[in-house]
Amino acid sequence: MERFDAVVVGAGPAGSVAAYRLAAAGARTLLVDKATFPRDKPCGGGVTGRALKMLPFSIDPVVEDVVERAELTLDYGHRFGREARAPICWMTQRRRLDAYLVERAVEAGVEFRDGVRVHDRLPVDARVVLGADGANGASAQLLGLGGDVVHGVALEGNVRHGDVDPDRYRGTMVIELGAVPGGYGWVFPKGDHVNVGVGGWLAEGPRLREHLRRLCLEHGIDPDAVEETRGHRLPMRRPSTRIACGNSALIGDAAGLVDPFSGDGMYEAFYSAKLAAAAALDVLEGKAETMDAYASAVARAIGPLTAAGWGAKIAVDRFPRATFAIMRLPATWRAVEKLLRGELGHPGAARGAERAAVRLVYALARRAGDPGREFRPELA
Repeated sequence: MERFDAVVVGAGPAGSVAAYRLAAAGARTLLVDKATFPRDKPCGGGVTGRALKMLPFSIDPVVEDVVERAELTLDYGHRFGREARAPICWMTQRRRLDAYLVERAVEAGVEFRDGVRVHDRLPVDARVVLGADGANGASAQLLGLGGDVVHGVALEGNVRHGDVDPDRYRGTMVIELGAVPGGYGWVFPKGDHVNVGVGGWLAEGPRLREHLRRLCLEHGIDPDAVEETRGHRLPMRRPSTRIACGNSALIGDAAGLVDPFSGDGMYEAFYSAKLAAAAALDVLEGKAETMDAYASAVARAIGPLTAAGWGAKIAVDRFPRATFAIMRLPATWRAVEKLLRGELGHPGAARGAERAAVRLVYALARRAGDPGREFRPELA
């Protein structure tokens, strides 16, 4: 059987970037995926500034729009817009982004094999194994990892510019808070279309099509004009989720590393890829015996943002009007902008008026039972 230093299962954002980092450091790395590339994935396709900072290269060749303005509403009623000092999100499509990331990984020396399914065994021998095959992948069970993951659910599709005014959304991300229990609706600009979607608690699954229909109608979009409609689960880990053991680890969505509030997993995918690659290289170089350091690094680096995400999610869900009023404050927007641009590690690191605004949201979260508090022992 062939032998590699590392095998990465899943060629999404987390897997391809982890493979790139390993190969660039000299590790003989195999990247496999069950799909034949290029392939698409259900996703809003937004890459925030903080996510970009986790990448060792630019994704400019696959960027279709750059967002510098956010528009937020509450239950399709009260509305406000905010201009950013600089771009906050780069819009792409997963079909293009994932193919590009694989190309970069191959350029770094990664051997890529698509159309390879992993069930009860790996296709090769490897000293380190990273599972990056998403919420529905087989690697977690194969590696004896995962567990205790809470799922949200989302439904999204595309509307061609001929069926929607492109100027209305160009450079703007629209967030419809309160549109779906446990989540929101969105309209994101792309090159020749807009992406529309809704997401929320898992229990909202049977009602997502109606939620998406209303989102379209509220924006003057014919619901029948929505193409490539797809649903997907959003995995959100708990502190007890096992993401590393022995010479194996889970990264990205496979590890449940999705922000509970935004549903975004790009930042977590790229960051966990960076952390896992570093831990894997330590194992390969004999500096560590296991990948346990990776789990600790995730708790320290991503845990505070996860805790804050749970707090914001429950605050909006239980106290939508009060939370929306806080979000309208200029100080709150400055904190959000810094978070999206990667200038602030997590909301709790805010200072001055921005910190005061964040603490107001935290107070609402505590009144609502804040599930993010479960991460505090992990962060101690």
